[in-house]
Amino acid sequence: MNAKQIVKLSNIIGITSILLLVYWVFTFIVIEVFGLKVFRENMTESFYLSILGILALMAGSLIVNLMFNLTRIAERKNEDEVNTKSNRRKFAVLLLIFPLILIILFGGDYLTSAKKEKMLISSAKSIIESNKANSDKLLNYTFSKSYIKETTGILRVLSSTDKNFPSVTLIVKDSIKDSPVFLGFNAYYNESLDSDTIQPQKVNYIYQTNKEERAYLNEVFNKNSDELRYSSSNGNYELFYPYKKNGKTIIIYFSEQQRYGKLGS
Repeated sequence: MNAKQIVKLSNIIGITSILLLVYWVFTFIVIEVFGLKVFRENMTESFYLSILGILALMAGSLIVNLMFNLTRIAERKNEDEVNTKSNRRKFAVLLLIFPLILIILFGGDYLTSAKKEKMLISSAKSIIESNKANSDKLLNYTFSKSYIKETTGILRVLSSTDKNFPSVTLIVKDSIKDSPVFLGFNAYYNESLDSDTIQPQKVNYIYQTNKEERAYLNEVFNKNSDELRYSSSNGNYELFYPYKKNGKTIIIYFSEQQRYGKLGS
């Protein structure tokens, strides 16, 4: 391989490295800003390693060019005109890659969320059906120590049944001083309740919601809706699963957080 071929090869490597760096940084910024979920895990580590690899390629090509003193200028006007037209086409193609990256990222995020929804709903149904007796016990809601303790044990079983749901919460509707509230019970039991002198307080079990969630919960408890509610945001997947029997209604809330390698994670 002569010097000219080495120059050409090093230039190709250098330009390719720069383009890869630009596209990868653009991809990473879009994913971080919009919270897209396309890659599974360890994205941050992969990003840093890939940046290091690209910079190494750029540095290597630069060193080769410096060693061979390779700075070449086009010689003829005609060649300049041909090269200008060709460069314009190449530049247009390179610009078109940016919207293509956006389509791939947003499309991948949508497909990931849709696939996750089907999987979580299927898992939730399986969990409840395979624990029918325990699920039925949750319907007998009364705000008491015995119910809270039993519910804690049942939810611990439900959350351990499927790895897709590390967190399971029971949501019921109640009232505090004639004001309607939603109460939430999870798999963590407050052992201080075993004391005869300490009584559970409803205010300590209020399930905090936003406007959309309150509207949905009221539809389920007040209007007998049995619609499931699935949402995904920034790696957090949530499923509200109404469970009804003999005129009684509860909601089992499943949640999972999928790590996708955000900065700082």
